[in-house]
Amino acid sequence: MFFYWLSRLYRGLSSPTGRTTPLVWGSLSRNLVLSSQRRIPEFSSFVARTNTCGELRSSHLGQEVTLCGWIQYRRQNTFLVLRDFHGLVQVVIPQDEKMPTGEIEIKVKTAELLNSCKKLPFEIKDFVKKTEALRLQYRYLDLRSFQMQYNLRLRSQMVMKMREYLCNLHGFVDIETPTLFKRTPGGAKEFVIPSREPGKFYVLPQSPQQFKQLLMVGGLDRYFQVARCYRDEGSRPDRQPEFTQIDIEMSFVDQTGIQSLIEGLLQYSWPSDRDPVVVPFPSMTFAEALASYGTDKPDTRFGMKIVDISNVFRNTEVRFLQDALSKPQGTVKAICIPEGAKYLKRKEIESIRKLAADHFNQEVLPIFLKANQNWNSPVAKFIMEEERLELIRLMEIHEEDVVLLTAGEHRKACSLLGKLRLECADLLEARGVVLRDPALFSFLWVVDFPLFLPKEENPRELESAHHPFTAPHPSDIQLLYTEPEKVRSQHYDLVLNGSEIGGGSIRIHNAELQRYVLAALLKEDVKLLSHLLQALDSGAPPHGGIALGLDRLICLVTGAPSIRDVIAFPKSFRGHDLMSNAPDSIPPEELKPYHIQVSWPADSETEKSPLDHPHHPES
Repeated sequence: MFFYWLSRLYRGLSSPTGRTTPLVWGSLSRNLVLSSQRRIPEFSSFVARTNTCGELRSSHLGQEVTLCGWIQYRRQNTFLVLRDFHGLVQVVIPQDEKMPTGEIEIKVKTAELLNSCKKLPFEIKDFVKKTEALRLQYRYLDLRSFQMQYNLRLRSQMVMKMREYLCNLHGFVDIETPTLFKRTPGGAKEFVIPSREPGKFYVLPQSPQQFKQLLMVGGLDRYFQVARCYRDEGSRPDRQPEFTQIDIEMSFVDQTGIQSLIEGLLQYSWPSDRDPVVVPFPSMTFAEALASYGTDKPDTRFGMKIVDISNVFRNTEVRFLQDALSKPQGTVKAICIPEGAKYLKRKEIESIRKLAADHFNQEVLPIFLKANQNWNSPVAKFIMEEERLELIRLMEIHEEDVVLLTAGEHRKACSLLGKLRLECADLLEARGVVLRDPALFSFLWVVDFPLFLPKEENPRELESAHHPFTAPHPSDIQLLYTEPEKVRSQHYDLVLNGSEIGGGSIRIHNAELQRYVLAALLKEDVKLLSHLLQALDSGAPPHGGIALGLDRLICLVTGAPSIRDVIAFPKSFRGHDLMSNAPDSIPPEELKPYHIQVSWPADSETEKSPLDHPHHPES
């Protein structure tokens, strides 16, 4: 491909097919107006071109224009199709091509080759298959594709609308916060940055959490930021080591106020070519989400909810069900897979049972109901007739349905079935069953989370379910001093189609309460947060906020398979930049000012690791 600057004069040029194509003369007015408030964006201001390649039509007859772009097709060095971010335009239309600009052909008055290129590693065409590793290695070429252009431009448009909504309509202040900070207790693993002071380090912030609270103490009242955040953890389809949040904080606000703000923000910034966002969003407690969907981020576009069938089997003869129900938190749960007998194969059922055993240490019983009313299941002979009839009634089972049944502690059983619910949805959709409409955007607020969770490594100790600055539910404050594990929080998550796209809380604004949570309950060193505690002691207003994950949101809006497809220069699975080979080694003499000595070969880990392949099972 070549980068061309073509000054074109439109006249009655005959095409290879023999038809005469109209020509364009004169100057193009740049003042077209869409509405009294909104003008057409000026894509050709300040540059050499007068028009983009995608905007010319027969209505531009008689105009002389200058276009710039890349050559998409070339024949005999005479017939060209020129491409830019806006579309294609023809010098001569290939016989098999159709495009919006196809009503005109261009006679070249002058053409200047601005730059040539070597053979590219892949063609810039949507139908050309490319591995993700190749796309990341040559990201500057991948960015020329229609889909990447669309994704990034849509992202830009939505962010601009968010800025308008927050600043122009609701008086928020856009404030940048530091990216060199100090280590903070709890949370995700942070990137460590050496300083020139011996033994002293910065860290990159996981989020602007403390800064946004300090801004409220400082009387800014309403803050937001398109914030860069960092977490030293592997990349996944919905996660990157560096990512972007729409970060928001308000003073004198409650949970309802934050939720209303976000609903209005998304409604205002939503793309016009999608179905409008309907507000208010439905709400569900954490306990309800876990009981019905087995997760705190449920995909509510389809059913297959978890049903508690403990009462059906109170007098069962099935031993493992008896054992489960004899324990204090023991339950029997099930989900119904519609027409599962028709679509799921035996090997897939066995794979589901293996997943339950390997990852949850739980047994899952598949139950099939055949036309002759016999149960095709290992426990069929132990299920009594009244149990069978009650199960059919309670779960509304039909002839071709499959029931997946498990028993155990409530949270564990629900988590397993929540996972299997999604696994089975994938299997059914692979067979052509439509369960999750890709054009449907199902928003949901999940509220009333627990304030604390037991630590995995030591269940007798507590850790924050959200972060240590989250305020307890007003009704549960006294439980902090007696039964803290039962305290609910003023933490709220926004879920879209089964993905968490936002999370926030009302904050603790009382220094004494914050100090008690940190020191007495979480066993954290309060000296690390002395600056925040001093600020709260200086008369902090009640405040709260939220952060929207911009990358995840845009990924869902565009239907992209990964957030890497909505980020201009993302990292690979291992957090590497395949284009520039970052991170890279640094000569020892350049490390001396930072008092660092590398004790193993800097290139001992290479990018060749199979874990870095985007289609590796762990990616």
